[in-house]
Amino acid sequence: MKTRLAPFVLLAALCLVTAAHAAPPQGGPRFLGPKPPEKVKRVVTLVPSLTETVIALGAGSTLVGVSRFDEAKEVAGLPRVGGFIDPSVERVVALKPDLVLVQPGPGNQRPVEKMAEIGVPVLLLPLHTVADTLAALRAVGGALGKEKEADAIIQRIESTRARIRETAKALKPPRVLFAYGFEPLVVAGPGSFADELLRDAGAINVAADAGSAYSVYSVERAVRARPDVVVDAAMVDVGKDKIAALPGLSQARWVEMPSMALLQPGPSLGRGLEDLFWLLHPSAKPDAGTVRP
Repeated sequence: MKTRLAPFVLLAALCLVTAAHAAPPQGGPRFLGPKPPEKVKRVVTLVPSLTETVIALGAGSTLVGVSRFDEAKEVAGLPRVGGFIDPSVERVVALKPDLVLVQPGPGNQRPVEKMAEIGVPVLLLPLHTVADTLAALRAVGGALGKEKEADAIIQRIESTRARIRETAKALKPPRVLFAYGFEPLVVAGPGSFADELLRDAGAINVAADAGSAYSVYSVERAVRARPDVVVDAAMVDVGKDKIAALPGLSQARWVEMPSMALLQPGPSLGRGLEDLFWLLHPSAKPDAGTVRP
């Protein structure tokens, strides 16, 4: 599974780490450059989560260019315009988009600003939190004339979160370490996307004392925390065996995310939360005698 997911997890890690070192986001979604036409027919996305958003809204036919990390079958034949931190201004402009959807970060700020200066409409969509993700869905829906579709997706996500939070109340909260990498140990800290969903799933984030949302965490602190579960969301296994053998971590139950739904903020957020819930509460599965949340 690591081999299959590695390109996706690498992208997620790049997005998370660069976002963590960015200046605090100024508000929610906003436009750069000229406003897009009333009827948007040509869209370029710079991260897979925004590609997924366009497709989920039923506007996949508007996509004319995507990032090199995109592997959705719906965009298999589309031109690639670079990555999250290194989009090609020339390739984007050549596609004559009516709108470019961007997750802003310090690595892509200059090329994205250049696109806007040239006259390409850009919609900046911060994706730091669950609230950001829902705001991005609403903003993209508005820009593409898919407001009703966006509202329906948001309602499904909120319904899933409420249902799982309610179910989790009756279960013992596991102490969880959510790791993005092992050498160094990078964890989901307070205010991160995963931290919010851990709380939704009825878990205690043992790295709540980390210095930032996506933090290099002391191995000694991780050992002292003695988590019940370690969620392995790393792109590679380098350093994992060494850490997994340490006292305080060797007795934990180690699990891997089955998909990118939890690492790729977008319309699959609800599915990602359900994946996480079952990983953390395996005894709550229907075949164990508990009603599915």
